[in-house]
Amino acid sequence: MTDWITILDFVLAGALLVMMVIGIAFSAVMPALGRWNKRYFITLFSLFFLCTVTCFIAVLFWEDPTKAQAARIVYIFEGLFLSTPIFMPMLFLLHDCGENIRNSALFKAVTALMGIYIGVLIAAQFTTAFYHVTPNNHFFRGTLWWLWLTPLVLIMICNIAGVIKRRKKLSKKVFIALLVYLLPMTAAIIAHMFISVELLVIFGMALFALTMFVLIISDNIEQYTRQQREIAHQRASVMVLQMRPHFIYNTMVTIYHLCKLDADKAQQVTLDFTNYLRQNFSAIASEHTVPFTDELRHTHAYLAVEQAMHEDSLFVEMDTPHTFFRVPPLTLQPLVENAVKHGMDPDGKPLHIFVSTRQTDAGSEITVENDGPDFVPADDDEPHIALNNIRQRIEMMCKGTLKITPRSGGGTVVTVVIPEKPKHG
Repeated sequence: MTDWITILDFVLAGALLVMMVIGIAFSAVMPALGRWNKRYFITLFSLFFLCTVTCFIAVLFWEDPTKAQAARIVYIFEGLFLSTPIFMPMLFLLHDCGENIRNSALFKAVTALMGIYIGVLIAAQFTTAFYHVTPNNHFFRGTLWWLWLTPLVLIMICNIAGVIKRRKKLSKKVFIALLVYLLPMTAAIIAHMFISVELLVIFGMALFALTMFVLIISDNIEQYTRQQREIAHQRASVMVLQMRPHFIYNTMVTIYHLCKLDADKAQQVTLDFTNYLRQNFSAIASEHTVPFTDELRHTHAYLAVEQAMHEDSLFVEMDTPHTFFRVPPLTLQPLVENAVKHGMDPDGKPLHIFVSTRQTDAGSEITVENDGPDFVPADDDEPHIALNNIRQRIEMMCKGTLKITPRSGGGTVVTVVIPEKPKHG
């Protein structure tokens, strides 16, 4: 019987060591964990690792008459390391709630109880009331063994009360994670007051700690993903703010000259340019998708200004029967602007721009093409909004795609597909 118990102890200790090494490794490399959380979980799993090592050594020394003195020292460290994982949840709770640890009543109460526990541990070395090791290395619990573990139970109760009290400050997953860690651990410590199952208790505590770790990781990954989406959105917003200075300058110069040559045309170009700017600023303020018809109006206003400046060298064909769908703001107009900018050759033939839409099995398809030179994007050549930024916003806001391909006969084709949203019955 004793042999089977010893084998079980070794198996549990070995499994614990492997679990804690994995926990330390994952804590160190997980990018979603913040710096404080990394340090916390590395420390927590390291303490469990040390606790397991002392239990492992205790099993090796178990009932060996020559190891009685060494066993006494191991039991001291075992008792010390057993208390630290019980102390740690309070630190995580206060940090996650943004509380000042030094001013926390919970911290003071838990610290005081830890002091009592360690004081009893020291006192236990001078009396047999709590526990003692016989000269031939047999471990016996004393009549006050339960009293020694009482401060640990009280610490757990304080932690549980602290979590419940601060539940509104915690995310749902962190709240569940802390209770998953604390409630079974409290039951395990209470059981340990009356039954000698120390290694099973530590194994259970470590397992609950890993469960807590997984839930915290899951919560941190969700927060990390949200932050990355927000960063991408902010990056997109910054890009949207970029307006091509040369286009604005050339437009103003064109209006200036038209005021003398053709006042009516100057008035029309001014109106078109005003419409273009209005749509631009509306798009900057928008955080959601807009009707494609808004994008069409914006594009018409832009092209009217461009055609006024390039009267005999820019021709546009529109074939857009399908307009009943939504796109990210500033999608079509910058695609057309990009086609004009990269296709226009002042010394070459006139540029033709073709814009079309259609409904396909994949969703709503927008095509913008020009018959100019093949488009080769360069790192230092930014159009009104970079194509990669448009692609990013389409993917982020619509789960859509943007593809660039060469056009048969010369030029470039940009195809955007916006998937149709599923209909809910």
